[in-house]
Amino acid sequence: MPARENATRSTKPKRGQGQWALGYREPLNKNEQVKRDDDALHVRQRILDIYSVRGFDSIDPADLRNRFRWMGLYTQRKEGIPGGKTATLEPEELEAAFFMLRVRIDGGALTSEQLRVVAGISTEFGRDVADVSDRQNVQLHWIRIEDVPEIWRRLEAVGLSTTEACGDCPRVMLGCPLEGIAHDSVIDAAPLLQATVEKYIGDPAFSNLPRKFKTSISGCARHCTNHEINDVSFVGVVGPDGQPGFDLWVGGGLSTNPRFAERVGVFVRPDEVSDVWAAVVSVFRDYGYRRQRNHARLKFLIADWGVEKFREVLEQEYLHRALPDGPAPAASPNHRDHIGVEEQTDGRVAVGGITKSGRTSGTALHGLAEVADRYSAGQGQIRLTAQQGVVVLNVAPADSEAVVGELGELGYTVRPSAFGRGAMACTGIEFCKLALVETKQRSNEIRIEMEKRMPDFDTPITINVNGCPNSCARFQVADIGFKGMVTRGADGGFDETFQVHLGGQLGTDAEFGRKFRGLKVTAEQAPEYIERVLRGYLERREGGEPFATYVSRADEAWLL
Repeated sequence: MPARENATRSTKPKRGQGQWALGYREPLNKNEQVKRDDDALHVRQRILDIYSVRGFDSIDPADLRNRFRWMGLYTQRKEGIPGGKTATLEPEELEAAFFMLRVRIDGGALTSEQLRVVAGISTEFGRDVADVSDRQNVQLHWIRIEDVPEIWRRLEAVGLSTTEACGDCPRVMLGCPLEGIAHDSVIDAAPLLQATVEKYIGDPAFSNLPRKFKTSISGCARHCTNHEINDVSFVGVVGPDGQPGFDLWVGGGLSTNPRFAERVGVFVRPDEVSDVWAAVVSVFRDYGYRRQRNHARLKFLIADWGVEKFREVLEQEYLHRALPDGPAPAASPNHRDHIGVEEQTDGRVAVGGITKSGRTSGTALHGLAEVADRYSAGQGQIRLTAQQGVVVLNVAPADSEAVVGELGELGYTVRPSAFGRGAMACTGIEFCKLALVETKQRSNEIRIEMEKRMPDFDTPITINVNGCPNSCARFQVADIGFKGMVTRGADGGFDETFQVHLGGQLGTDAEFGRKFRGLKVTAEQAPEYIERVLRGYLERREGGEPFATYVSRADEAWLL
């Protein structure tokens, strides 16, 4: 069946959308004014010289709630505020005097030394809490502004940074954790990704974009970095001349207006990646919409222009040369990860394990670094995945079972159940000011309960739990996606509730999940609902069809 249309509809651009290239340079909202008043990258020096010395109460609100993001800092949610209050309180009422700090880990690539430093920061400054995000970052919590200079000093001493980990700028760039060493890798994109990061991250030329900008540069044949939902993706392909390179995709993104990226139709040689990346970002910077922040991602420009016009502008105004037409990537699976024991091209193995929906600890991360030191051929190579997992590289095959066992003791399960392998959750109400419901705990509870209810279920299934409509946990492309909301209970209080999305998937048959008017389940009802739907799937599926395919043809009554 054909994929559903992108939800972001094409409309004629309205006059005065704040597009710089058309002469609209005056700020059209508060965020644009703040960015024009001072480059957000300058806030670093104020943190070092003023705010870390004088404390939280000294922070200028424009820095606190805007420019701090360019340094990877968000204020975290004040404890005890229910989800029903999220939309009614002012920012200063929601925020605590602590920060989430996002450590930028491009390509998810870490040495054991780097991971040990991150772990130590979590333990010493962040109450031993750490989250692995679905964009291959580590997020720390409970960070005080007074401690930020020392944290930066430690990170930068081992080559890590928080620069542009958040904000209207190029966010972390995704790469395959087995880049260049998986047997089915098309091309080793890791050096190209790293070269792009080193050349452009922190460059003032790209520090004021209309909105966030998400990148994937990968040669993974399994497409584990999810090129369909990034602003720009370089997808490994074999070019017209038989040499490997990249297919260019633009305009993907989820949130309240989800849209799948589209192929531009060009072939990008490896030596062109950084230049083409910069040209794509420049088109977005200059032509992107700046009037309304909920209409400012690249996907809205692509929806209005189409990829043909985008290619024309990219080539004529920015690259000043034509790119050759190129082939599409090979067929793409929906379920993508690197969990388990996988042979590398050099005969050694990679051992990948899950987290508990992204949640881990500084103590466990330190243990992971020690495992890598013991078994990773003296190289101490660790990778984080875009599915909130961890991978230890370069393990001798004879040591693989020892690594499996030691990772399991740290909470990183290498041979999980289908429910553990496909679980994902965003930060949720525990720390996020936008969240309406608890997520990580709920996701873990669902996993545990489903393992009890359906212990023999072994079909790949993703169950993504999201705390608000913004889709940080990608609920719209999950087999079963839960979008958090609050409803009034019989006692007049707030109940944690989820709107259900079914049958979302990436890959060759990419489509967003089906949702049904009025279909909501409480947190307590979620396992029972999942069991009912999955048992119906097992009973009615045709051959070995995956769950998403079943949902696409299912009667509505089967899914309620």
